[in-house]
Amino acid sequence: MSDSVQGPPVQPSAPPPNVNVNVQAPVIVVAPPKGPGIGIRAVWFLFIGWWLAGLVIAIAYICAVTVIGLPFAFYLFNRIPTVLTLRGRSQTYQATTSADGRTTYLNAVNIPQRPMWQRAVWFICIGWWFGAIWMLVAYVFCLLACFFCWLILPLGLLPLGLMMFDRTGGVMTLMRY
Repeated sequence: MSDSVQGPPVQPSAPPPNVNVNVQAPVIVVAPPKGPGIGIRAVWFLFIGWWLAGLVIAIAYICAVTVIGLPFAFYLFNRIPTVLTLRGRSQTYQATTSADGRTTYLNAVNIPQRPMWQRAVWFICIGWWFGAIWMLVAYVFCLLACFFCWLILPLGLLPLGLMMFDRTGGVMTLMRY
């Protein structure tokens, strides 16, 4: 005699009915930054932006030394590209379509961030000094483009310097954009 328990025989089930399900992944749209035209931005950069950005970086680092001034310091760090060239930050949107497919909605989305304790440990151990080196290199790239604009290579360094300033928050605190 066997100790196994046997149930009723299993009948093959009928195939599921055909169901037409149309599920689409959300579309992510990155809106271009808003701001004045390239001519005004170029004049601003050449006459005001390059030295004002250096001043903002210095003030932000002085504020970052104090614990109380740290939120204001990161506010300033995130605005350096705007101070330098009057270029606003880009915004990420998620496009969703209504059920009838007639209307598309754009909603601003926030990128999920790492836990605060990881970001704080990174900033205390690495971010504060590596961020300073990062911004110094970015600032030098922008200054080369400002003072040696007659050469071809420095003009290529300006977009790289601006990209580096855009990512300063990520370098310093692992912030995701």
